[in-house]
Amino acid sequence: MSTHPTPGRPSLSVTATGLTFAWPDGSPVFAGLDLALGCGRTGLVGSNGSGKSTLLKLLAGELTPESGTVRVTGEIGYLPQDVTLETGLRVEQVLGVASRRAALHAIESGDAREEHFTALGDDWDIEERARATLDSLGLTGVGLDRTVGEVSGGECVLLRLAALLLGGPDVLLLDEPTNNLDRAARRRLYAAVDGWRGVLVVVSHDRELLERVDRIADLHDGEVRVYGGNFSAYEEALATEQAAAERTLRAAESDLRRQKQELVEAHGKLAARTRYARKMYATKREPRAVMRLRARSAQVSAGKHRVLHEQRLADARERLDEAAEQVRDDARIRVELPSTAVPHGRQVLSLHEVELRCGARATFDVHGPERIALIGANGAGKSTLLRTVAGVLPARSGTVTAHVPTRMLPQRLDVLDEGLSIVANVARTAPKAGDNRIRAQLARFLFRGGRADRLVGTLSGGERLRATLAALMLAEPAPQLLLLDEPTNSLDLASVDQLTQALEGYEGALVVAGHDVPFLRSLGITRWLHLDGEVREADPETLDPVRG
Repeated sequence: MSTHPTPGRPSLSVTATGLTFAWPDGSPVFAGLDLALGCGRTGLVGSNGSGKSTLLKLLAGELTPESGTVRVTGEIGYLPQDVTLETGLRVEQVLGVASRRAALHAIESGDAREEHFTALGDDWDIEERARATLDSLGLTGVGLDRTVGEVSGGECVLLRLAALLLGGPDVLLLDEPTNNLDRAARRRLYAAVDGWRGVLVVVSHDRELLERVDRIADLHDGEVRVYGGNFSAYEEALATEQAAAERTLRAAESDLRRQKQELVEAHGKLAARTRYARKMYATKREPRAVMRLRARSAQVSAGKHRVLHEQRLADARERLDEAAEQVRDDARIRVELPSTAVPHGRQVLSLHEVELRCGARATFDVHGPERIALIGANGAGKSTLLRTVAGVLPARSGTVTAHVPTRMLPQRLDVLDEGLSIVANVARTAPKAGDNRIRAQLARFLFRGGRADRLVGTLSGGERLRATLAALMLAEPAPQLLLLDEPTNSLDLASVDQLTQALEGYEGALVVAGHDVPFLRSLGITRWLHLDGEVREADPETLDPVRG
């Protein structure tokens, strides 16, 4: 697995100049964005919907900008956020080695036609390199002749990454690469990132991954600012900036109040002078010519005074606007769960001698309001188990009984109709809810006004998750058992915090499958279940299955 740029290449870099892009419905994403990144590891961060995935696609050539240029020196490897592979493809095809491997086997079997030597070239060790790359990512048991349909979602991500690494790109663009990866696979990916010596740009909400980068590129309000150091250094620098910006904002607000007061006082003085002049004119205490001269002089002086204060007020407002622009008010989702209380000890779910379609077995009960974390390696069957409980997949044998209303947030977020708007999708799960109630719910998930009318097919990964969550929470009847399959995938770190807070207030039973251990621990998990052929209780300290 090569982690070094090709010798003799010019200095590797990724640059974007004046990049402008909007979606077909006219929704703007970038307007004149500039970016320049050289060798090293860059973490690209920003709130959901800020355009991180779109920017990677523009850099990779997957999308074409309306204007501006993208220049990349070196070969590009791009791993999209949602890796979809045809289930009938063989692993060798995914890795791009099928033709060379076939030529090698033909030559080894005695077929010496020139076409086989041409197809193989100098790659006599192609099989060894392919297997070594798979092994480096923990895919030792995945043979080159297996099909994609036989591997898990997490293994599909690793297969796609293996294909990129096998090609030896100079520039690697990764969009949420740790989504769906188990702990062991994440450690292997971290090792690959640690050893990278070309250009690496990674979009991620995985803090451990972001702690390994050389710099953070912060995408905010259509602009990119680069901070040296890892994510912790970025957070510290941003906090310092924001503290200074808030002090400036408070000073500008105070100055604006003072200028408003001085303008009021100026108007008061002008009114007093006018009343005095009228009084003098009415009583004729001075010659008329003198009074007229004084009146004109007072008007000119008062006018200059008023203009001066009005200009100062305008300047104060401008300073306030400039200061306010520097203070971030990153929108966060506000999840409000329905009343879903389950009496303590009430049976919520029961599985008796269940054999899943993947071959794993499970026998356990869930009582309210338990919080269960379902962990295990990629391919163990966690998603299959949740889908079986939700009634999406039938069990081979045994009985599965959900005793309360149940809803599931699937890993692939494939429950929404991409051709419908967000509002229309939510209306399908809550047919009795009116349009106003649906839009109020969507506003809490940051789909305000016209954003709620966007087609699901145009949404980013994080936006799609928010839309799916909204549909889940507003569903009728309200769920008393929530099944969440890798819920933090594609969420920015601020939204992960908000989701954690919302789930802390959930009063029903909860079963969460995932590899994000810090997130799982933050939920106040009461039981840990480990799936590896069968479901066993896991030690909450080590997360290893309890034997015996």
